[in-house]
Amino acid sequence: MMSTAHRIRVLFDEDTIARRNEALAQEIAAAKPENLLVVAVLKGSFMFAADLIRALHRAGLTPQVEFVHLSSYLDGTVSTGTVTILRDVESDVRGRDVLLVDDILESGRTVTFAKDLLMARGAKSVKTAVLLEKPGKRAVQIQPDYVGFTCPDVFVIGYGMDVAHSYRQLPFVGVLDHHDKDPDLFDAREA
Repeated sequence: MMSTAHRIRVLFDEDTIARRNEALAQEIAAAKPENLLVVAVLKGSFMFAADLIRALHRAGLTPQVEFVHLSSYLDGTVSTGTVTILRDVESDVRGRDVLLVDDILESGRTVTFAKDLLMARGAKSVKTAVLLEKPGKRAVQIQPDYVGFTCPDVFVIGYGMDVAHSYRQLPFVGVLDHHDKDPDLFDAREA
């Protein structure tokens, strides 16, 4: 259990995130996707995906929704660099426009793996929407199609993102300010 002595510094507040989700939904709708399937990458993207899907509805789209759970961690904190499917998409993606939704794009390995998998299964197109992008952390060549915010190189929590299974419930994206930080808990979150 995490100590309650930590202070949390807000990086992107709830209202800012809500406004950006509406703008992203308008951008996505302007691309006129057909037979849209939104695939949310679990676990970190669940809040972003839910809010974005509701914003897509308000923008006039009627996407179906699926989930994929991917992991690149041995013990939950240190990336192995290899992506494993823990829960696969159940819907047929052949001939469909797919929107792959993830919380954060750092190295790009997870998003690239998922995008390549969906394309290999016959998706008409796979576009990516990420809440946060850390451009300086890229290990593979991928550019997201839709980005909520460019994020500084800090370990973020909240709005679905966690450290040791804590803080996912926060309605904003924040950074832990702490004096007794365990460096193993604060390594890069994505493969």
